[in-house]
Amino acid sequence: MFKTVMPLSAILSLRFFGLFLVLPVLSVYALTLQGATPLLIGVIVGGYALTQAIFQVPFGIMSDKIGRKPTLLIGLVIFLVGSIICAVSTDIYTLMFGRFLQGAGAIGAVIPAMISDLVTEESRGKAMALMGGTIAMSFAFAMALGPIIAAHYGMGILFWIAAVLSIVSMIVLFTNVPTPPRIRHIYHSTTTTRDILKDPNLLNMVIINGMQKGLMTVAFVLIPILLTQTQYGFGWEKAELWKVYVPALVLGLIAMGPAAVFGEKYNKPKQIFLISIVLFIVSFTLMGFATKSWEFVLGVVSFFMAFNMMEPLVQSMISKFAKVHQKGAALGIANGFAYLMTFIGGIVAGLGLEYGNKETLALSLIVVSTLWLLWTMKLSNPLRFSHLYLPMEHVDEVKLNDLEHEHIAEWYINETENLVVVKYRKELMDEETIKAKIVK
Repeated sequence: MFKTVMPLSAILSLRFFGLFLVLPVLSVYALTLQGATPLLIGVIVGGYALTQAIFQVPFGIMSDKIGRKPTLLIGLVIFLVGSIICAVSTDIYTLMFGRFLQGAGAIGAVIPAMISDLVTEESRGKAMALMGGTIAMSFAFAMALGPIIAAHYGMGILFWIAAVLSIVSMIVLFTNVPTPPRIRHIYHSTTTTRDILKDPNLLNMVIINGMQKGLMTVAFVLIPILLTQTQYGFGWEKAELWKVYVPALVLGLIAMGPAAVFGEKYNKPKQIFLISIVLFIVSFTLMGFATKSWEFVLGVVSFFMAFNMMEPLVQSMISKFAKVHQKGAALGIANGFAYLMTFIGGIVAGLGLEYGNKETLALSLIVVSTLWLLWTMKLSNPLRFSHLYLPMEHVDEVKLNDLEHEHIAEWYINETENLVVVKYRKELMDEETIKAKIVK
């Protein structure tokens, strides 16, 4: 499983690393460009996410028609071109165009769907957690390295690094990524957005994914501006930003490990999500009302811990709650909404700074996060299922098509390996009972 998942996780993580690398410093550096305003800065920080949201569905459809690998290649090429435009930009509008183009290569949902195709059902949760963990690691290291590199070599070098990483991702794609098997989804033939949103647990995960990413953009508009602009009372130099990001990185990584274990191994993701939301509330309280640098740094640490505790679990839980025929759609909807919220987060932060003050903005974020906390209490932890694998030649297809039972969640056929897969509650039903229903 590791050899299958890691190349795809590496592609996604390298791409996110290129995007995350600029986040800690983009807002404060962009303020120096001609025509910059806080609102336009918010658009630039979250701009890539708007085009990500728009192109999620087209890229998903494209991957079904021309294949996963060609679709990933097209997305990486678009990201490469956008990164180069950002690197050479000298005004706010060229930078904005480059950021929009970076996001237009919307492969965020294609890779999780491909991972779902390549790994067994039992390993899928671990695979998604591994993918989420690598993204969280790329996020953490980008936060630490971005300010240091920008301070020494300028903002443009960060976009050139993103361009180089997209080329590395293309190489990984065609040297290490296997071709996924064909899966015939028999348990219902189609799925719709309504199917996803009617499931309370999937709806909760869509909201969790969106809120997490939206608050991320808000934070990365606010943190560098509040610390470096003298009117907010701190007056740090840009080169000093690493002093807030490095401790946040370390403590965020420390928090991520136990959260992933507790959420996955002990099947308690709901509890992790609730703790993370409380930390988000603490972080915006401290950042909004801090009068001393150490209070603000503590707020940033709380934010990093909250984000990193959630990240390894989000994609995994979406995959667990969705049925086999829903996984691609569920991941697409969740990621599309997350990118939309990322863009909205940038706009909200920009408007808050341009027309309000940090205290009012912080109070608004605290209220919204509290409502999110109350909503998330309705989330259930996922049920644990086992899987029965039977060679297709041993199965009566007529009986299989009639297979229904309250303790059988779903079944499908892996045509590449010629296997029938039945997903069921092992503590409530045994394999022999299932075999008696469908074996010739």
